[in-house]
Amino acid sequence: MHPNAQTEAPENPRHNLRNIKDVLPFLQEFFGRVVFALCCLLLAKSANVGIPLALKGIVDALDASKNSTVVLPIVLLLAYGLLRVASSLFNELRDSVFARVRYRAIRRLSTQLMQHLFNMSLRFHLERRTGAITRDLERGTRSVSTLLNYLTFSILPTLVEFALVGGILFTSYDLTFAAITFVTVAVYFIYTFAMSDWRMHYRHTMNRLESESNMQAIDGLINYETVKYFGNERYEHQRYDQTLAEWEDNAVNSQTSMSALNFGQGLIIAVGVTLIMIAAAQGVTEGRMSLGDLVLVNAYLLQLFIPLGFLGIVYRQTLHALADMDHMFQLLRRTPEIQDLADAPQLRANHGAIRFEQLDFHYSPDRPILHDISFDIAPGEKLAVVGHSGAGKSTLVRLLFRFYEPTRGAIHIDGQDISKVTQNSLRQAIGIVPQDTVLFNNSILYNIAYARPDATRAQVEDAARMAHIHDFITALPQGYDTVVGERGLKLSGGEKQRVAIARVVLKNPRILIFDEATSALDTKSEQAILAALREVAVNHTTLVIAHRLSTVIDADTILVMDNGRIIEQGTHQKLLATGGSYANMWELQQKENRKNRKEDLRGSP
Repeated sequence: MHPNAQTEAPENPRHNLRNIKDVLPFLQEFFGRVVFALCCLLLAKSANVGIPLALKGIVDALDASKNSTVVLPIVLLLAYGLLRVASSLFNELRDSVFARVRYRAIRRLSTQLMQHLFNMSLRFHLERRTGAITRDLERGTRSVSTLLNYLTFSILPTLVEFALVGGILFTSYDLTFAAITFVTVAVYFIYTFAMSDWRMHYRHTMNRLESESNMQAIDGLINYETVKYFGNERYEHQRYDQTLAEWEDNAVNSQTSMSALNFGQGLIIAVGVTLIMIAAAQGVTEGRMSLGDLVLVNAYLLQLFIPLGFLGIVYRQTLHALADMDHMFQLLRRTPEIQDLADAPQLRANHGAIRFEQLDFHYSPDRPILHDISFDIAPGEKLAVVGHSGAGKSTLVRLLFRFYEPTRGAIHIDGQDISKVTQNSLRQAIGIVPQDTVLFNNSILYNIAYARPDATRAQVEDAARMAHIHDFITALPQGYDTVVGERGLKLSGGEKQRVAIARVVLKNPRILIFDEATSALDTKSEQAILAALREVAVNHTTLVIAHRLSTVIDADTILVMDNGRIIEQGTHQKLLATGGSYANMWELQQKENRKNRKEDLRGSP
């Protein structure tokens, strides 16, 4: 399934119960608080149900038609006041005690989601759409809060109160009252459930369109420069507005159908209340009931039907919450493609020897990438991989980091199969300067120190000096506190790569990878950085992915790749002497360099 597939949540009770069941583990941390909150709920509702009973006693005591001497019922009046105080006290206790449970559940769920996303494979993150998935996650965590809020403060209290009131009416009064009450509530629920379920497809469509519009907005803003280059502001606006127009139509339909639902609910309650009041009034006129009984029945009706009116809204919002959290739990149920073995040990990279052994790899069966790749890098040696674009060079790096598993073959570091060690220990042993460096929207200090968050400022500055970027940073008005902007857009390509080089210097791993590490630098900067990289790479096993052959002439071994195969290997001099593909590439690049130098000379004053 595509990671952002906007499938509508199935509207069956079994599916919704599964989502509710998925929420329950997040409440277990404060099980005692949950039990105490439920006890407070029962006590609050018991006090609330006792209020009409006290009121009935007060009215009957003050009814002059039945009492020759009217005495102020001080005990009943005090009981009435105490019951109101108790109802309020236990309600507030329930709210305050459950607050920690509710917000801790949201916190745990949010952190678990973030951890799960980081555990997902690179394939998932290459396919996902950031705007849509962030919107789904935002709605999902918010919906858990909504669900817990409604369950604790609306649904359970109403059900408890309904059970208590129904029991009193059934045992103390004519069966007619209980029958009308239960039939009214049953009709109310059937109507509400049926109408709400029918309306849910509007909500699902709104969710899909909201995620889509959010994704379009974020995608357009991330690619702001591309939009401006092609003058497509109007196109982006129209695309966004078209999605929102469809969302608007569904939102209007949702609101209109909700108005019809609300009217039907009001009609059912009005009919039920009217029938019960007629029966009560008839009982008083016939002498079977007192005025206190009439007041009690009326009070119970108010206590039942007023919250019941809100319960219709709560039910709809609960269905909305279940629909909103569905995509989030679908994501949580996805199994990461790359997982550690249950008893996987830590990688021991004491020397840094690397072996690729008969490796095949494809992203999909109809798209083979690597074929029978075998080579060794001895500890402390530098191996370079060169070739045309699409030859499979960068795929080697992704397999070494274990972002993907090879289709066939294995990769070993110091004799250990990397598929059998923990991913974290593997990646701690490797440092990379990627071709496309993406920085966090934070300070330069933060971005360099990201390799070692516990590093001191002096260590960060030493790493920056080795990357030849310290002087540039200190010349900035805010120095190391300069914020680099979204994805590092405030820095040039060369400056970003030097930050990446400083970052890997600070990490100081046993194995170094340079994936086109100087591709964005001018010739002068490139030579300075190459000298720094050679210094950094001393006593480190180094893998270099390169396009410019001039940057790898000092490599101990050079592999030439084409169409996912190693077609040549040897030192720079040996490969030139063979007159093969490497020699042709070298000659073409030398001609290009001579041409560029001539143009530079003509252009200089």
